[in-house]
Amino acid sequence: MRIYLAAAMTNADRDLDAVAAILDCLEGDGHDVPSRHVADPRGREVEGEISAAELARRDLGWIAGCDALVAEVSAPSHGVGIEVATALTGGKPVLLVYRRGTPVSRLLLGLPGVEVIAYRDATEIPGVVLRFLARVRGGPAADRARG
Repeated sequence: MRIYLAAAMTNADRDLDAVAAILDCLEGDGHDVPSRHVADPRGREVEGEISAAELARRDLGWIAGCDALVAEVSAPSHGVGIEVATALTGGKPVLLVYRRGTPVSRLLLGLPGVEVIAYRDATEIPGVVLRFLARVRGGPAADRARG
């Protein structure tokens, strides 16, 4: 599947270990992640010198072409909120993960159609993400993931 990974890019408090754990999990399970640069400490540099308008078109296009969106939302981000809303409007399954005890927008967490999971540390993330993806895929794998 093609999975859009959303995470804060401009917030210095972003948890890169958690974002990297999500990316490793997604790619390790064989998924294509067009937004993989969000897990890079130099993410803004890695994505190159493109205009804000080009970036918006690109990212919104990636979301439209994805099967689901997974977002690490521990660090506030206007962009992540827009990405989540875009995915939901497009009927995409959305998983929001955040570090337990971190204040996260209640509006974001309460959006209809999102699945929300709080984790204690990044080691919990792969299991959460894999269970979500199994449900997205449906079928017997989803039943095994629940067990």
